[in-house]
Amino acid sequence: MKITWCGHACFLIKTEKTTLLIDPFLSGNPMAPVGHEYVDPEYILLTHGHADHVGDTVAIAQRCEATVVANFEICNWLKRQGVKSTHAQHIGGGFDYPWGRLQLTMALHGSSMPDDSYGGNPCGLLLTMEGKTIYHAGDTGLFSDMQLIGEVGLDLAILPIGDNFTMGPADALRAVQFLLPKQVVPIHYDTFPVIKQAPHVWARQVEAQTGSRVMVMAAGQTIQL
Repeated sequence: MKITWCGHACFLIKTEKTTLLIDPFLSGNPMAPVGHEYVDPEYILLTHGHADHVGDTVAIAQRCEATVVANFEICNWLKRQGVKSTHAQHIGGGFDYPWGRLQLTMALHGSSMPDDSYGGNPCGLLLTMEGKTIYHAGDTGLFSDMQLIGEVGLDLAILPIGDNFTMGPADALRAVQFLLPKQVVPIHYDTFPVIKQAPHVWARQVEAQTGSRVMVMAAGQTIQL
């Protein structure tokens, strides 16, 4: 399984069975390594409705005929934008896709759409594929039920550290202590001045205080899980 960080909260995940794209904020993202026309996913997964997460979803879905998985309200909004294939889920609900299982988890954040219409509840993504379990927290503050998410046994946790809009470094460290993942990737930092952080400093703190390994990825970098 190859996992590429495209900056901010966007990831491209290639498995033996499919290609997934999470929160495709590429146009307008100063960290994005490629434009939206260079990605070709089979599925697009969205954590919530904000413009820096929905991003280029409509253009990519229409070009690639990708299925977009998101909450019910976002799926309805996407249909009105001309997206033909969607699959609605909601928090706590899981579904077995041909490539693996996705369960939506809670997230403490907001979720208006790019046109300011209602975007339902924000969520995190709990993915089980090819014998690996990945938790993409989405945009969230710290919550104690992360301990329950961690009980499934996480191979990788993808956590925001930017502060201001999401958890900052201190709360993200506490999240790692709740989740107990084997590996952690920090996201949602440095895209804008207000979320400027020092990810390598955070990584050293996490590895000193937990048993998790931190991978600070460069935008465009690919790791194998």
